[in-house]
Amino acid sequence: MTREQERARARRRHDKVQAAQRRRAEQRARTRRLVAVVATVAIVLATVVGVALAMRPRGDSAAAPSGAASPTGTAGPSGRCTTPPALQSKPKQFGEVPDKATAEGATWVATLRTTCGPVTIELDGKAAPQTVASFLHLAREGYWAPSPCHRLTTGSLSVLQCGDPTGTGASSPGYGFGIENAPADGAYPRGVVAMARTQDPNSNGGQFFVVHQASRLPTDGGGYSIFGKVTGGMDIVDQIAAAGSDDSNGRGDGRPKTPISILEVSVTKKKA
Repeated sequence: MTREQERARARRRHDKVQAAQRRRAEQRARTRRLVAVVATVAIVLATVVGVALAMRPRGDSAAAPSGAASPTGTAGPSGRCTTPPALQSKPKQFGEVPDKATAEGATWVATLRTTCGPVTIELDGKAAPQTVASFLHLAREGYWAPSPCHRLTTGSLSVLQCGDPTGTGASSPGYGFGIENAPADGAYPRGVVAMARTQDPNSNGGQFFVVHQASRLPTDGGGYSIFGKVTGGMDIVDQIAAAGSDDSNGRGDGRPKTPISILEVSVTKKKA
């Protein structure tokens, strides 16, 4: 074999080695690209699933079937109501009207823990200082623990009335006070909270009502004191109203068919 033939043979061996190395390099590059694509797809899928889970409606528990009874056997809004406790036979009595200075000029937040869930009310101590002072006093003294919402009306007057521990609509905390912040036109918007009273304008005490549909009340005698508005739990009031009353007088006025009672009332001063 000549020297020229040996050199040609060596070049061929070199070219084969180089070609094999290029093939292996290309294979490694294809493998890296495939791994990168798979990793990218996995990241995208994880992101999509995470977003879907984050946007899912949340709840503390599974929704109860429509019309289901609560664990204690009382049907209520979405099955959430529990059986109200027994009525108070001898509610606490107080000899003097609370000092309005305790509430004057401030806004307060009251949370009513009820057998159907919490209802939050913002109390206006600027517009109705005497009424709010009385509410704060009765809440702190546990006057309404417990007490039922004993009256539901529908129609031109649409209110849920609460605050009488005996459930008769006839009791008081042992004192009375006058009207304040009553609308001159007798218009009571949905969600406002006002005092219930007799024909005596100084008979405001412990009973109050939540307006579940805009209503117009008589202005004779001075009207009814607005002292707050519902800021949370209006859906509970709505569902109690939707269930209707026993209509004891034939005028859409009676005890709620779905019983609801106040178990506890807590109050805090709203931060400026």
